[in-house]
Amino acid sequence: MQTFRTEIENPVVEKDIIDLANKIELFHKGKIDEEKFRSLRLARGVYGQRQEGVQMIRIKLPYGKVKSNQLRRVSDVSDEYSRGRLHITTRQDIQIHYVDLNRTPELWAELEKDDVTLREACGNTVRNITASELAGIDINEPFDVSPYADAMFRFFLRNPICQEMGRKFKVSFSSSDDDTGLSYMHDLGFIAKIENGVRGFKVMIGGGLGSQPREADVLYDFIPTDKIIPTMEGVVRVFDRYGERKSRAKARMKFLIKDVGLDAFIELVEAEQNAIELKTVAIDADVYPVSKPVSVEAPQVAIKDQKAFELWKSTNLIPQKQDGYVAIGIKVLLGDFYTDKARLLADLVEKYAAGEIRLSLRQNIVIPFVKEDLVPFFYTELEKLGLVEVGYNKAVDITACPGTDTCNLGIASSTGIADELERVLKAEYPQYLTKDDLVIKISGCMNACGQHNMANIGFQGMSVRTPDKLVAPALQVLLGGENLKNGKGAFADKVVKVPSKRGPEALRRILNDFEANANGKTFYEYYQVTGERYFYDLLNDLQDVTNLTQDDFIDWGTNEEYVKEIGVGECAGVVIDLIATLFFESEEKIENATVSFDNKVYSSAIYHAYSSMVNSAKALLIAENKSTNTHAGIISQFDELFVESGKINLGVSFSELIYQINKNAPTEAFASKYIESANLFLDKVRTYRSPKPLKGAK
Repeated sequence: MQTFRTEIENPVVEKDIIDLANKIELFHKGKIDEEKFRSLRLARGVYGQRQEGVQMIRIKLPYGKVKSNQLRRVSDVSDEYSRGRLHITTRQDIQIHYVDLNRTPELWAELEKDDVTLREACGNTVRNITASELAGIDINEPFDVSPYADAMFRFFLRNPICQEMGRKFKVSFSSSDDDTGLSYMHDLGFIAKIENGVRGFKVMIGGGLGSQPREADVLYDFIPTDKIIPTMEGVVRVFDRYGERKSRAKARMKFLIKDVGLDAFIELVEAEQNAIELKTVAIDADVYPVSKPVSVEAPQVAIKDQKAFELWKSTNLIPQKQDGYVAIGIKVLLGDFYTDKARLLADLVEKYAAGEIRLSLRQNIVIPFVKEDLVPFFYTELEKLGLVEVGYNKAVDITACPGTDTCNLGIASSTGIADELERVLKAEYPQYLTKDDLVIKISGCMNACGQHNMANIGFQGMSVRTPDKLVAPALQVLLGGENLKNGKGAFADKVVKVPSKRGPEALRRILNDFEANANGKTFYEYYQVTGERYFYDLLNDLQDVTNLTQDDFIDWGTNEEYVKEIGVGECAGVVIDLIATLFFESEEKIENATVSFDNKVYSSAIYHAYSSMVNSAKALLIAENKSTNTHAGIISQFDELFVESGKINLGVSFSELIYQINKNAPTEAFASKYIESANLFLDKVRTYRSPKPLKGAK
């Protein structure tokens, strides 16, 4: 292996980065299969891009909080390793594109110098934990959810129970019943509550978007704050064991809840508490680093255009619960901004606010803790940066994923049509600059990274085929989504599919009808009265593909003729099913178990050993051409095929052996015994497979 130095003080982080560098080298030498390597790099924030030979790097920024030094560090990294552009995602991350794979370990090491990580930003892991961007300053919040989101992030980062799940797992925190964290569309969502003077959360489970959106169920109406981590640990353990692994389309939490039923799922979660070391985890919000605004005298400034300033204040200032302060919302077109502006913004908030920004779920920026008398000064400074566009979180503030710009799964351009629709709104519907009860969102494919199916008006990238079999870019038009608050939501109906170049006309018809007939209703209320058929009839003629022009075959934002190209999706990693690789992984997991045991982290040691046994059993089942959909399925099939038939003698059933994990507390004695069982099990299955050492085995 090549020597790679990180100069990182944290030995755990340093080992992680060095391991990535070593795995990249093994991949280049053909020692690691491409699919297996994909799984490994995704869990470290390295995501394949539509353009060959470069990577998208996703930077994990819990609940969207970015300190000034961190923003400068991210900017430096983007300049050094990419092209100076930063993209804010709908999960409060920052992505940079066009990065050389071989440079990702040093890029990661640079970020960690300011406590910024890539770890588990992609892949089959617990993704970035999001929260209301106004957490801590929200005038409606019962308390600040930031310390609890932060504790959750730190507890599950690198936690062995969530490193190789069947699919990704998304968590959100909402500051209040307004549910601005969108709990209803998350695998696990927490809404802040106070009952009898006790802080806690309403817990939602099993929500999701994608091709089959599902509204979350209520897992618990209220649990105190010290139960949120054990609750999530139980949920993740059950998801890891029973979640689908073969069919990615059915591998999310929402499908597991649907299959087993909510009551049965709750029973599994509560039974799992036997194996959880900490029955309560107290989170001391008082030790969480609170934002501290600076105290400075307001510089005198001259506002050049008072009318523009007043309009900006009416749409971009956000009330704050702390007296004397407001927050400023910065509308970031399509979530893209550049490092030169980012550095100047970091300097501005460090000197005149609280030294931080928040990234929002709508791909924007919030500056908290701006003294009211500093608002004119901030306006003039932001104006110099081109960051005073009006309409923060208003109808003109359209959310869009990168689509065909960089994403492998993009079918049609989402950024191009978003740009055009914003132009239409500003030019033809100026009243929507200040309207905040209409939400428009766009995704480039059905995976809904742009959250199109929870918008009032949504567009999804598709393609359409003409009678003579020519293919043109298209948009599915969806209507009627809404955040109904307190964990409730409505998902949009698919109404019509139109060629992309007719997207603006579809929007015009929808808005013109709404303006003429809504009579003061919100769009959601109006849609509930009119319904899907009404708008189908209004838009139906736009679906006609017998009369397309040459322009219809050119997507928004490009001059080239449209070609439908869909690559391999990397929204979650695909684990390679090579037998030798699985045995090798089992050894690594036992080594990890031993390290955790030596460090007295017995719960982690036990889970590493459990993962090793499942891995080893999976290897033999695959050798027999058996399907391996879930951990629970692997365990029962192994018993049936190998133990009950007498082919392998374990002394007990495999189920009895492995399911000790959820029947015993994570003590030192049990951890030692369980690791020994994993070692013996690996020896038995390896011997059964071949008495000779397998390639890759030690």
